[in-house]
Amino acid sequence: MEGQQQVEQQIKSKAVKVDSVESWDSFVGQATNQGCPIVVHFTASWCMPSVAMNPFFEELASSFPDVLFLTVDVDEVKEVASRLEIKAMPTFLLMRDGAQVDKLVGANPEEIRKRVEAFVHSFRVYVS
Repeated sequence: MEGQQQVEQQIKSKAVKVDSVESWDSFVGQATNQGCPIVVHFTASWCMPSVAMNPFFEELASSFPDVLFLTVDVDEVKEVASRLEIKAMPTFLLMRDGAQVDKLVGANPEEIRKRVEAFVHSFRVYVS
């Protein structure tokens, strides 16, 4: 039960950093079981456009408390990045039921916000 509360607490927080394949699988599995949409930011510390998107991604995470926001450093968790065929940074994935439903490549805050808002709205319609 304690692990469940910890994951729920992390889901309620802002963007959560994924540090291993195991934590990725755990977060995605938990969110899928709870019917929670996921937005993922694939980043790299050496990629300045990607690093510049971090504060925006945090702010976006604060705007949607019922969505799980994950941050994945492609150099730290290479297996997840290659599994999802991430080729450029930053890349943003929108996921439902553990599957990718949308992918945006590049640092375009307006487009990302627009797509996330539409995705969350469609998810709420989909769930109800």
